[in-house]
Amino acid sequence: MPPNARACPECGSCEATGWGEAADTSGLDLPGEDGFNNKEFTEREFGAKPPVPRGLHWFWWLVALLLLALFVARFL
Repeated sequence: MPPNARACPECGSCEATGWGEAADTSGLDLPGEDGFNNKEFTEREFGAKPPVPRGLHWFWWLVALLLLALFVARFL
């Protein structure tokens, strides 16, 4: 459970439905009180730079030219 949480993010239980402050969360590898660093996590899991998709830009140009040719051929 995150510190000062009002309810469990998994099951929705709270103090009124059976969750107590003495719940044991050791060993769950949860982020500490310093918070969660998303940038650090992303770099660690997926590498420093996100992959850049390449090679399909020519495809969309070809589709556009084909559609233009069909449009012109239809009305000529």
